[in-house]
Amino acid sequence: MTGTLLLILVVVGSYLLGAIPFGWVVARARGVDILRVGSGNIGATNVARKVGLGWGILVFLLDFAKGAVPVVLVRWLDLSAKVDLPPHGLAAIAGVSAFLGHLFPVYLGFRGGKGVATGAGVAVALVPVITLIALACWGLTLAVTRFVSIASLLGAALVVLLQMTWTPAPWGNEGIVITIFCLFGAALVFLRHATNIRRLFEGTEHRLGTPDPEGDP
Repeated sequence: MTGTLLLILVVVGSYLLGAIPFGWVVARARGVDILRVGSGNIGATNVARKVGLGWGILVFLLDFAKGAVPVVLVRWLDLSAKVDLPPHGLAAIAGVSAFLGHLFPVYLGFRGGKGVATGAGVAVALVPVITLIALACWGLTLAVTRFVSIASLLGAALVVLLQMTWTPAPWGNEGIVITIFCLFGAALVFLRHATNIRRLFEGTEHRLGTPDPEGDP
């Protein structure tokens, strides 16, 4: 198999895995069309609000896994050695493809979630220590503020900050690909939370546990 064909298979396979709308599947199994209730978002937060907390946690874990699995498989199968890319290049491409699959799933007309769980799965597979610290910060921020949006934005920003400050050479040959992924992923998370950011400034953002929110953080 040529390097180009392998790259195409990794991109397509990772995208199709990332595009699996677990929130929609789980909610439908419980008799709920998640696209038509609450915020209409397929993410874990809307599922937790409209189907149940336990089901929301399950969706979060499934969305997390579909981000991590492509990266882990690329590394486990040592596929990076078969393509002409920088270190971690193919693994990062697999992660980005899965991430974009979640944001723009072909199965639902490209109407996806906001990417926090799937992005976290990719990041854990690429930079585990940094991401686990960011996830701990996410949990603490959520517990204190009860704003999922603030916790998610802070977690995404912290991954970038730690990658830039803890990595010996974030722009060197070994680190540049992961640094670019962290910046790209965080930028997409912020863009997908644009409405939440506006509501935070307006003082109308919904806290976790409030009924019938307009939007899903």
